[in-house]
Amino acid sequence: MKRRAFIRKTAATTSLFSMGALGVHALDKASQKSSVPNHTFKLKYAPHLGMFKNLAGVAPIDQLNFMAEQGFTAFEDNGMKGRSTDTQEQMAKTMAKRNMTMGVFVAHKIYWKEPNLASGDKTKREEFLNDIKSSVEVAKRVNAKWMTVVPGHVDLKQNMSFQTEHVIESLKQASAILEPHNLTMVLEPLNFRNHPGLFLSESPQAYQICKAVDSPACKILFDIYHQQIQEGNLIPNIEQCWDEIAYFQIGDNPGRNEPTTGEINYKNVFKFIHSKGYNGILGMEHGNSISGKEGELKVIEAYKNSDSF
Repeated sequence: MKRRAFIRKTAATTSLFSMGALGVHALDKASQKSSVPNHTFKLKYAPHLGMFKNLAGVAPIDQLNFMAEQGFTAFEDNGMKGRSTDTQEQMAKTMAKRNMTMGVFVAHKIYWKEPNLASGDKTKREEFLNDIKSSVEVAKRVNAKWMTVVPGHVDLKQNMSFQTEHVIESLKQASAILEPHNLTMVLEPLNFRNHPGLFLSESPQAYQICKAVDSPACKILFDIYHQQIQEGNLIPNIEQCWDEIAYFQIGDNPGRNEPTTGEINYKNVFKFIHSKGYNGILGMEHGNSISGKEGELKVIEAYKNSDSF
């Protein structure tokens, strides 16, 4: 997904905290061809391509292997649908070999500046449904269970209630496509600051829509970064939406970088999610606060720290 500012690097002004005996070269050496993960996490955190490219190399397969070696048991790839069939198959084979669960990919064209699903336009709806159909084949190829859906921009010429009905109808039709394949589209509310003007912005709104669609194929992607900006009150809102949440994404605020770099107490948030018996994926949809190998090591340590509850 072309998320504006998502992979923008933030220059660090503070020195890297002590890494103990495990420096860059030690980790490089220890991770090569290792079949035993260096760490066991309580939750299924899912990195993305590019997050560890300096330590692992630029090849997707090398990056997947490196992630597995560090103990990450899941992976997400917003752009998976745009990759060649051969690349998709190679990545799926590697994930299966390393016992990694495939997370979300973006299922359709997202309308950032103009209304599509909210408009009720039948041509736009048909385009969306065709994208969902083609995403089924991608999901099967890469063993994915979830795909991201963003309903697009608001229609300023229509009452919000009419727009909501248009979105619900489109999602009901998409659910009918996905249900026979046991696949789930996850609706992602996005914050007003990074994505002004989008139809779906709050977790209660997503919850109401999912209840109206009433399908196992339509659930919520609760992006903790977006909802911290949009509404705060994270743990109570997660609790309220719990029965409709199928997927989480992560990013600290401000900066949209790894946990421990901003204001969110991720240790407490992860502890709560774990206490609910969640066995799904938490996508690491954020940048690295420091560039290079040191920054990549910092991301790994941040997850170890936040997962130590």
